[in-house]
Amino acid sequence: QVQLVESGGGLVQPGGSLRLSCAASGSMFSIGVMGWYRQAPGKQRELVAGVDSGGSTNYADSVKGRFTISRDNAKNTVYLQMNSLKPDDTAVYYCNVQYFTYRGTSYDYWGQGTQVTVSS
Repeated sequence: QVQLVESGGGLVQPGGSLRLSCAASGSMFSIGVMGWYRQAPGKQRELVAGVDSGGSTNYADSVKGRFTISRDNAKNTVYLQMNSLKPDDTAVYYCNVQYFTYRGTSYDYWGQGTQVTVSS
């Protein structure tokens, strides 16, 4: 079984910063891509940022230059540093982890979500 524990969400004023963390544990032989998605009320879930096992990253255009994704492979943890936050960034943020079993089977696993609210 796999567990993802997210933390770091909350209420912040426009222009402020937050750092999200997601720690993965459980029966995983290896971890591939780790990423963050978000879903605002009435909207579809969208990719915010992703990082592969080699450290290559990709970002949604709306967050480029403001958000930074990173990972600590020794801790099986992915981070999302969010700076210059805007009200449009308000959403539930979900961690997603691609992991492999020892047989080479790939699975996607989702965190429970953490609320980020940007408001004055």
